[in-house]
Amino acid sequence: MIGILNYGVGNLKAFANIFKNLGFEHKIIEKGDDILSVDKLILPGVGSFDSVMNKLEQANVLEHLSKFALIEKRPLLGVCVGMQILANSSEEGKKKGLGWIKGNVKRFDFSQLSEKPMIPQIGWNEIEVVNKETDLLKNLGVNPHFYFLHSYYFECEDKKDIMASANYGLEFCSAVKRENVYGTQFHPEKSHHNGVQLLKNFALL
Repeated sequence: MIGILNYGVGNLKAFANIFKNLGFEHKIIEKGDDILSVDKLILPGVGSFDSVMNKLEQANVLEHLSKFALIEKRPLLGVCVGMQILANSSEEGKKKGLGWIKGNVKRFDFSQLSEKPMIPQIGWNEIEVVNKETDLLKNLGVNPHFYFLHSYYFECEDKKDIMASANYGLEFCSAVKRENVYGTQFHPEKSHHNGVQLLKNFALL
């Protein structure tokens, strides 16, 4: 069973529709107690770093999330800001992140570039798979493209936690992994066939 956490952010229905079409059991999680009733969990995120952390705290799910991911080691996938809050902190806000994958979230700085890309990055971009051993990014084909919408990126303290990278004026981390905790800066639920394949891979972990 795959859970999709509803704490007031993210396009839950898009994830649910993909899992339904793929034939995987899934449900939207409304309460912290229900988190431990699923085998895998999607942690969506849309908005600012601090607002997402505030919503998590207000939903009273942090203790259940920690038990799910850190103690019971069940697969968890953070998406967009849901990935960024896996870090220790962010230049976007003042609150502490979950700190499950050591690193900091930084704003794109194009001051040294003669041609400066637009911020935020909105649209399709190619990713390069760095960790060839991860099952989450298998069967995506050559030069897979995904849909991005962000002004900040995750800078990992340990480069081994980088699962994929992308380039937007500068190279940045587009996906992370530490043990059973995964994160994608891009939106798989908006990325057509590549996103569907990634979510299928997650369901099969």
